[in-house]
Amino acid sequence: MSIVKKILIADDEPDILEIIQYNLQAEGFEVTTAKNGNEAIEKAKRTLPDLIILDIMMPGKTGMEVCNLLRQQPAFKNTLIIFLTALSDESTEVKGLESGADDYLTKPISPKVLVSKVNALFRRFSNDTPKVLKVGDLEIDREKYMINFKGTDIVLARKEFELLSLLAGKPGKVFLRNEILNTIWGTEVIVGDRTIDVHIRKIRQKLDLDCISTVKGVGYKFEV
Repeated sequence: MSIVKKILIADDEPDILEIIQYNLQAEGFEVTTAKNGNEAIEKAKRTLPDLIILDIMMPGKTGMEVCNLLRQQPAFKNTLIIFLTALSDESTEVKGLESGADDYLTKPISPKVLVSKVNALFRRFSNDTPKVLKVGDLEIDREKYMINFKGTDIVLARKEFELLSLLAGKPGKVFLRNEILNTIWGTEVIVGDRTIDVHIRKIRQKLDLDCISTVKGVGYKFEV
């Protein structure tokens, strides 16, 4: 029998708390809620959740302060943390991921998409999934969202990181465009093929290495 995953949601908007709680409970998760940052820390210590969903702009302590404080404690080293916030600028997203979050989602988001993201995160960090992927001179830390290439740390945006992690996870495998779109962006989000091309180009530029090959008319593959 599978163990029920515990999730803590912290948000100062009661309607959002209620909607998220309802949908996650319907998916079979055990859900606890908090209305501010201080309450989130107190309930996290008491319930030891497997995943925490944090709003950033909360009274008491902000979501980032909560994340930073929890990450300093051994009990929360492997706890998954998602920021769910109305702040959509790239600099805040980067700060959020650097503070120790595993994902960064912006409001508004449909409950179905959020549940899908939560399930995907649990799958990604399941016990049989290596936290650090090493391919040649490239090291991908899936837990810390960090890239290191030949001893140099490289900063990638979240979707760039997820795309590189997907391709590098199976070197030589050709990933179809639809497969990439569904895995990285999900079936609930409508994006075009051009989106993949742009992200691939940015990854190539930041790594300064053409490690991702284009299979014309089919998709992409990672080559060591």
